[in-house]
Amino acid sequence: MITPGKLQVAPDNAARFAIWLQSRGGLLVWNSADLSDPGASVTTPALTVGGEPTASPGWKFPGPPARHVTSVDDVEVVIDRVVKRFHVAVRPSGNGLALKVTDAGSARIRREVEQAGPGAYHRFDYGQHENCVICAPAKVVPLVQFLAEKE
Repeated sequence: MITPGKLQVAPDNAARFAIWLQSRGGLLVWNSADLSDPGASVTTPALTVGGEPTASPGWKFPGPPARHVTSVDDVEVVIDRVVKRFHVAVRPSGNGLALKVTDAGSARIRREVEQAGPGAYHRFDYGQHENCVICAPAKVVPLVQFLAEKE
């Protein structure tokens, strides 16, 4: 289960984040101020390669950072599992330049995510006909344990 107060990271970022914790002053977590993407966040090393404090990664993420993690004990790796894949209908946007999920498709995505349980989310797989993928946390392990198991 996910531990409150811990920084949860994806397996793909675990090794890089461990290096940043050891040699770059820790991890900075920057939350989005963009109202069209309010849940987004970015993690950067606390220090640049030259040893200077890392600046904001962009206009979406104004300073100061929301969090500074300095201990490997405060990081855990969330390993997800695919719960379901399915096709969702799309329609042209109002200006015709993009595609949007239909209202019925959006309702189904919300329903499937809710049924998948706490921490579940959806993503789109544009290379597949069944283009909506529902994922949920399957296992949460401390960063140190994850890296030891990878060796």
